[in-house]
Amino acid sequence: MSEKKPKAPQEPINNTAKRWHSLIDSPVGRLYLAASAKALTGLWYEEQTHFPIPDELGEFIPDPSAIAANSEPAPAASILKHTTRELQEYFAGKRTTFTIPLAPEGTDFQLMVWKYLCSVPYGYTTTYGTISHAVGPGAPAQAVGQAVGHNKISIIIPCHRVLGSNGKLTGYAGGLDRKQFLLDLEEPAEIREGRLF
Repeated sequence: MSEKKPKAPQEPINNTAKRWHSLIDSPVGRLYLAASAKALTGLWYEEQTHFPIPDELGEFIPDPSAIAANSEPAPAASILKHTTRELQEYFAGKRTTFTIPLAPEGTDFQLMVWKYLCSVPYGYTTTYGTISHAVGPGAPAQAVGQAVGHNKISIIIPCHRVLGSNGKLTGYAGGLDRKQFLLDLEEPAEIREGRLF
């Protein structure tokens, strides 16, 4: 993995709207997806640190595809289905970007850090120090690390692409084994093949 100058990011926005959630199984374990009528508001690993409070999850929808089109949760169910499909494509190696509208809730500083994370391309990594310099003068790397660690939308806001200044894996709310899995999944084929010989 290498560092690359980010392109224009997808912008997370602040959101306090009513939300619903569903669960999906994935190669990295069970995932909790939460959405409002307009955007994805959360994606968490089961048993991760900084697990959401019930209000962040909202009402449970066991099967988003079974929601009636004219019901109140229908728009959120549509976002949950769309997210599930794009995550399945991502884990199958068929998707490198996501098109889901995002609305994580956080402080202005967290939103700024998460916006930067959205600009780090698939197959590349960055460091806490690089983010610190990018989000503004005097932003301490430790504060950046806390914002990264409290990311509300794992995988899609790619906090797994952040490494320590020495290029080593550092903390990840979902666990370092999941972080390594995601980095390996995204590793460019030419680098992966080069390690085989």
